[in-house]
Amino acid sequence: MDRPVKFEHNRFVGDKRSQVVYDVDELGDEHEHLIHELMEAETFVCFGPDTLAEARNRGYRLFAAQRTDAA
Repeated sequence: MDRPVKFEHNRFVGDKRSQVVYDVDELGDEHEHLIHELMEAETFVCFGPDTLAEARNRGYRLFAAQRTDAA
């Protein structure tokens, strides 16, 4: 999926409501609606630096469909 306009320079976008972070670059088309809904609800957050480690440092966990043993 393409990155949202507000986050064109961010790979990881979090949902403040559920403390879930999405890797937008790896998010499949079947889950694209989640990002659109997140943008409409305006409950998103980005991280600096834009890394999964920083998202985890702030208490966010990777979206379940994107988790692997290595993540």
